[in-house]
Amino acid sequence: MALKDYSEEFKADAVALYESTPGATYKSIAADLGINRSTLREWVLPDRERRGVTAGPAPDRQTPARTGTSLPAEPDERIRQLEARVAELEASERKLATERDILRKAAKYFAGGDHLVNRFQFVDDHRATYEVKRLCEVLGLNRSSYYKWLSGRQARAARQHQDRVLAERIRKVHGGSGGAYGSPRVTAELREKGLRVNEKRVARVMRTFSITGIRLRRRVRTTVADPAAARVPDLFQRDFTATEPGRKYMGDITYLPLADGEFLYLATVLDCFSRRVVGWSIADHMRTSLVTDALRMAASTRGGLDGSTFHSDHGAQYGSRAFADLCDQLGVTRSMGAVGTSADNAACESFHASLKRETLQDARDYGDAATCRRTVFAWLTRYNTRRRHSANGHLSPNAYEHRHHAAKLTLAA
Repeated sequence: MALKDYSEEFKADAVALYESTPGATYKSIAADLGINRSTLREWVLPDRERRGVTAGPAPDRQTPARTGTSLPAEPDERIRQLEARVAELEASERKLATERDILRKAAKYFAGGDHLVNRFQFVDDHRATYEVKRLCEVLGLNRSSYYKWLSGRQARAARQHQDRVLAERIRKVHGGSGGAYGSPRVTAELREKGLRVNEKRVARVMRTFSITGIRLRRRVRTTVADPAAARVPDLFQRDFTATEPGRKYMGDITYLPLADGEFLYLATVLDCFSRRVVGWSIADHMRTSLVTDALRMAASTRGGLDGSTFHSDHGAQYGSRAFADLCDQLGVTRSMGAVGTSADNAACESFHASLKRETLQDARDYGDAATCRRTVFAWLTRYNTRRRHSANGHLSPNAYEHRHHAAKLTLAA
């Protein structure tokens, strides 16, 4: 069942997904989102008009293709045309040869990682051999951005010198700790020695100069129990199945790592019958509004949640008074697993693991926040409409529910 009222956030994410997908069509993206093609078009066109983006001019269908034109009867004219064509092909060949040379050198240059600053440096290192314009075109750079980067060379050199000086002081502290200190303890040691420096800069310099402390792999806690919350019984007892859609729901929160070390957080609501994601919310915080927004979206998707049961872990957000009040308002009975036992919400844990495995694809992070949001939004919508699920006999959640409703109508007839 499609959303009755689409939120502005959903519309904005849908437009961003369409605009950022190469070769996208309204039909293909609308199918992924589970909406009508015309609905998506009605969202995209006003957004383009607001941004002043217009479609490119249609090709001139009256102009005959080069291969279809007949050569003039005059020999001299034919020779001139052929010479012009040869010159055009030679110029194209020279351009392609130049691009191949640049790309070969770039492949070696970026062997350690392709970063934007590295691209600017590559252009600067090879500007004596190739035109800056051509280098920027091949590497996908804006020339004005390159020249802006170039104008900041002196300031950048000064910062790099300061970083090298700081790195030497960090090495002394780090060596004195037996190589055990990470950035927090190194920062504290430097401050005690009278150096005014923040931890983010220390961490950046340590990464740049490969100075690492001994530490356990960071584990982000998304479940923090509220000891003051009222006790809620476990009505699921690890049974994450249902005989009908809309009867049993489950939810959880997971973290989405970004390139700068920060996180976005995703709260989801899944229907136990089909594993369909009926509600979700993405934010840069873990306040209670994260989970209440997801539950409200589920209510909008289903047209109401009255009489259903919602199962979660003992996170403070799910144990809050605000969340309990919303459940009462929507007619939802709450259920919670045992404290500190992930198996009591295993189906949600598995869902989030699949999401990150398939969207990150062995990467450590999603990049920036906008890319993260767009990537997860695209996966969630496609998960419902197209991704085959083993629990559904390899049907998508939407298809599985559709088959169920069709079977009920047949029996009723």
